Amino acid sequence: MHELSVTENILAIALKHAEKARAQRVTDLYLVIGQMASIVDDSVQFYWDIISAGTPAEGARLHFQRVPTELQCLNCNRRYAPADDDFACPDCRSQQIRVVAGEEFYLDAIEIE
Repeated sequence: MHELSVTENILAIALKHAEKARAQRVTDLYLVIGQMASIVDDSVQFYWDIISAGTPAEGARLHFQRVPTELQCLNCNRRYAPADDDFACPDCRSQQIRVVAGEEFYLDAIEIE
């Protein structure tokens, strides 16, 4: 359900920038979402279609770019993509890791007319 508030924020940002640019309408939005972010593309699209109705962003296409998870072992410095739910380092099996990529969620670009 948090996708609704996230989608509302995306719409507010898009409309703010469209107004600032004196655009007639928003045509495309490009979202970057990390694999570990708990955002479901279909839910964002569903809410977008509802809340953008009657705004200059109605009918705008959402483009989703998923960023794969990348971890780094804090013991041996190896960078790796985890296998399923096993986040341990494949080299030294350490559980001391940091997330390098995969938690992103941002609006990368907006196209307007």
